[in-house]
Amino acid sequence: MKYSNKNEFEKANMFGTGMPNEMFAQYFIGDSFLNFLVKPGETPLFLANVTFEPGCRNNWHIHHAKSGGGQMLICTAGEGWYQEEGKDPVSLAEGSFVYIPTGVKHWHGAKSDSWFSHISLEIPGDETGNEWLEPVSDEYYGKLGEQ
Repeated sequence: MKYSNKNEFEKANMFGTGMPNEMFAQYFIGDSFLNFLVKPGETPLFLANVTFEPGCRNNWHIHHAKSGGGQMLICTAGEGWYQEEGKDPVSLAEGSFVYIPTGVKHWHGAKSDSWFSHISLEIPGDETGNEWLEPVSDEYYGKLGEQ
């Protein structure tokens, strides 16, 4: 379900919007928010509800690991996009699930007319890390609504 009204979205965003995502803001176009579901460093998992304002998306990026690793997205409220390099964009809504293996270049974020949130689970592994790449251009992103 699309939510253009933030107050209506907040009622559906069951894991909470959290705080402005200042830690990773340089890798996003638009405002995003993080609500950690486990305290970083206290468990081997990065588990957070990530919220995107309408039109917000992260840069292309790759999750690397010597072994294990990757990411899972569990969409919890609103509507968004996910895309792997060389593949068509995938429309996301509440209940959508995405598994992203290590080494796959991808991006994700909100649709231009809806708030969006997903739980981000970074899969534990050896020597894991993210490689942040180029932004998803306004020109490219603007054409997604035509699909």
